[in-house]
Amino acid sequence: MPLDLSHFTGLSNEEAQRRLISDGANELPSREIRGVFGIVKDVIREPMFLLLVGAGAIYFVLGDIEEGALLLSFVLVIIGITVYQERKTERALEALKNLSSPRALVIRDGGLIRVAGRDVVRGDLIFMSEGDRVPADALLISSTNLSVDESLLTGESVPVRKLPSLGNPGDRKPGGDDQPWLYSGPLVVQGQGIAEVVTTGIHTEMGRIGKALQSVDVEETRLHVETAHIVRSIAFIGLLLFIIVVVGYGLTRGDWLHGLLAGITLAMAILPEEFPVVLTVFLALGAWRLSKLHVLARHVPAIETLGATTVLCVDKTGTLTLNQMTVATCIAEGSSFNCSTDSGTPLPEPFHELLEYAILSCKKDPFDPMEHALLRIGKENLSDTEHLHQDWDLLLEYPLSRELLAMSNVWRSKAGDQYIIAAKGAPEAIFDLCHLGAPKIISLTREVEELAAQGLRVLGVAKAHFREGELPDGQHAFAFSYLGLIGFADPVRSDAAAAVRECRTAGIRVVMITGDYPATARNIALQIGLPGTDNILTGPALELVPVERRNAVIRSTAIFARVVPEQKLQIVESLKSAGEIVAMTGDGVNDAPALKAAHIGIAMGERGTDVAREASSLVLLDDNFASIVAGVRMGRRIYANLKKAMSYIISVHVPIAGLSLIPVLFGWPLILLPIQIVFLELIIDPACSVVFEAEQEESDIMQQPPRKPSDHILDRPTSAIALTQGFVTFGIVLAIYLYGMLQGLSDDQLRTVSFITIVVANLALISTNRSWSESIAATWKKPNAAFWWVMGGTVFFLGAVLVVPGLRALFRFAPIAPGYLFLSIIGGALTIAWFELFKVLRAHHGP
Repeated sequence: MPLDLSHFTGLSNEEAQRRLISDGANELPSREIRGVFGIVKDVIREPMFLLLVGAGAIYFVLGDIEEGALLLSFVLVIIGITVYQERKTERALEALKNLSSPRALVIRDGGLIRVAGRDVVRGDLIFMSEGDRVPADALLISSTNLSVDESLLTGESVPVRKLPSLGNPGDRKPGGDDQPWLYSGPLVVQGQGIAEVVTTGIHTEMGRIGKALQSVDVEETRLHVETAHIVRSIAFIGLLLFIIVVVGYGLTRGDWLHGLLAGITLAMAILPEEFPVVLTVFLALGAWRLSKLHVLARHVPAIETLGATTVLCVDKTGTLTLNQMTVATCIAEGSSFNCSTDSGTPLPEPFHELLEYAILSCKKDPFDPMEHALLRIGKENLSDTEHLHQDWDLLLEYPLSRELLAMSNVWRSKAGDQYIIAAKGAPEAIFDLCHLGAPKIISLTREVEELAAQGLRVLGVAKAHFREGELPDGQHAFAFSYLGLIGFADPVRSDAAAAVRECRTAGIRVVMITGDYPATARNIALQIGLPGTDNILTGPALELVPVERRNAVIRSTAIFARVVPEQKLQIVESLKSAGEIVAMTGDGVNDAPALKAAHIGIAMGERGTDVAREASSLVLLDDNFASIVAGVRMGRRIYANLKKAMSYIISVHVPIAGLSLIPVLFGWPLILLPIQIVFLELIIDPACSVVFEAEQEESDIMQQPPRKPSDHILDRPTSAIALTQGFVTFGIVLAIYLYGMLQGLSDDQLRTVSFITIVVANLALISTNRSWSESIAATWKKPNAAFWWVMGGTVFFLGAVLVVPGLRALFRFAPIAPGYLFLSIIGGALTIAWFELFKVLRAHHGP
């Protein structure tokens, strides 16, 4: 018997807020968020920090107090930048944690509302049904066939039955049947229940034993592993060159202390400490950006995989459609009534009994949109008739099952000695219950197909009577009489067709999987432009396909109809075995295996169960197919920008390392000192972690095929471009340096000319790498506030160290003639001329 919620009022919203403030959030302690001091503590352990401190200490030993002090002041600036980036990342992760909190249905101010699980408070009345997680420890007040899986607490795999207490509820102890206590964490596997929360958060049984179900596991993603390998390889090369420089400098010049300083400079130039920072920032802020598109990333690897998705398996109801059902057509006694075109016309008498029993087969407080639609039209058309029965008692529910796609309610009227049974369900199931003959079934099936061809979802309705006594175990024991058909309309989402087109141009195949009729699926597919309407495979037909042909049949099908949830797993596994990267949507308990098996499981945020959410990688907060496609676009953008950022890191470190090494090997005046390296790092760090992260996607990003999951972030073409950019920059800066030597410039002037060139080249590299398809002029028109802050700040501080005498002396610079300044600027700008030409040629001749 369904629960009647009308007798429950619950807490007021004001009282709930007061209790939330006094008792705290309903959550268990998770990983401690690092504060400023924690971040600083981590920073001072970084190799770059230790190198800076070491270089500053050497300057103090050499007597260069001002230079040593300036270098250490830069340390504070770097700490400040790191703290800002880390705090921004932490805030993004905390916002995502709040979004991913389990949800709960609570009764407040007499109404049923959905709140985050962390906002449930002591005294709340919670409503639970199959597929929900119990949000807090609670005492059961009312229930219908409620069973809970408490294996999380007891280790016992068999679900336990729960019953309200008739007196003293007894001790709170998990396990055992017929107990009234519910505990935070376990899953409701059957029935419904209303319970009053008694404890929350760390005071629950789950809190007592210290299991934090919702804590996020730290996962080593493929990108993390690949990045760590790159860092280790470069660090090893850096260590080797460090030794060569120190020993070579000391042996050739006899100055070991300056040799150590030169070695530290080279190590600072080579050390790619930006890689892990960039990866962390991109993935954290990427997950935050996805949440703005109504896509919640529960697992970080899903962000990496999004851009590689080749197949999107989507449900029809609520994803491609609005899931806002209305009664469109009624068919009874050979007549039909179109509720849409005849809106405002009273429902004719022949259809009253059909609607009466359809309503009697609904729950009293339904969640199903079709049941809502039936109650709505019943209120509009039957309010003043004898066909609504508010005073009848509901005795028993026969739920829908895989074997019989129909459900029945057993009622007892206030007068009479018979039970009244109302059934509704899939038309073929109702035909079976009514034991109709073959000719009648053929005739009615035509009517069903005509309705389905209009895109309507069709239910059959039947009635039966049964003398009072012991009710049978199954619905087949009743002598049902067939009443008619009801067709429901669920409009297609306005943006679904455009999203399907975008998928097609992006090389992503969309596969529709629905429990509806083939004709309904075909109608929806035609509306959204989904191909394959002439080859629709039904669930029963799929079962009959020989095992050896099943994979081939699945891979060649774009529309599946009359599919049960268990077959979704079969479809996913088949597509995966063909090398496809599969994203699958689902909302029910039975969808969990398919969601878990897919590369990207996407749970429905509005109508999905908690168990479906927990099995998924992503949660679709608005249940909209267009949001999935927007998420794929964002996933591609994140990966592409991450590739640009890492390419930039490689390209900018090549000239810095080269200019730190070559003068030492050839006995030339040193170009880069630690203080200049720090200046360049202050440009590189925000550029690669903020500028590129905020960059908009390329205009053709959804016209490209999905990348292969085996592709490396720094693949051969990307590495070749990065190294070419780096060596061209190094060659031009070195050429200007040698030209200055030939012209007789002093050491400080040589350093000034070379440093201006490399700074301008750095800014040019940032500009050109913002897009690998559009020119610099085109990218400058795109909004990116961080880019202009980096550009403006760099030009300002470069001007300061060139013009202000005190700063110029600290940087070991000297005044230069305007001609050399012009040469440095032109030389720095020309470092990327080849790449701009490369973009033009590739645009004309293709990649």
